[in-house]
Amino acid sequence: MPQTILIVDDEKRLVSLVESYLTQEGYRVATAFNGKEALTVADRENPDLIILDIMMPEMNGYDFMRIHRAEHDTPIIMLTAKVEDDDKIIGLELGADDYVVKPFKPRELMARVRNVLRRMGKSEPTGKTLKVADIILDRDSREVLVGERSIDLTPSEFDLLAALMGTPGRVFSRLDLLDVSGR
Repeated sequence: MPQTILIVDDEKRLVSLVESYLTQEGYRVATAFNGKEALTVADRENPDLIILDIMMPEMNGYDFMRIHRAEHDTPIIMLTAKVEDDDKIIGLELGADDYVVKPFKPRELMARVRNVLRRMGKSEPTGKTLKVADIILDRDSREVLVGERSIDLTPSEFDLLAALMGTPGRVFSRLDLLDVSGR
């Protein structure tokens, strides 16, 4: 079963972008758009890692961490626009395992996710192979099979197909697709 990552941020577009990258990497994603909602989702989903913003309505990230940390030791990566050293220190002292400042590079965030999970002794995500109908996509070997036939794809085509297969039913904007394909 894939590891679950909870994304907590009030910027829906950012949540969608991070969710896209995480699902491409084989993670299961849960989302919340404020700290109060995140408490409920975290209790229900029991995530393996939380990506958390600080400035949100109803309950900020610091308050969420204080309450959540009282009962759980879930790894937390702060993902925030707060760049001051004091903000970073407060986040780390409250128990954040890493701190990423917006704007950020999605590939760097994915590397930090893998690093924190590895440090916490949690294994790499499962789900490296995707199957939809008779299409099989192997992320490790970057091979695509349709039935018994191997299909040659450019790196961008492969990344686009992986994104589409990894999040069935999701509607991608043109910008999402450009970002997935690395352009």
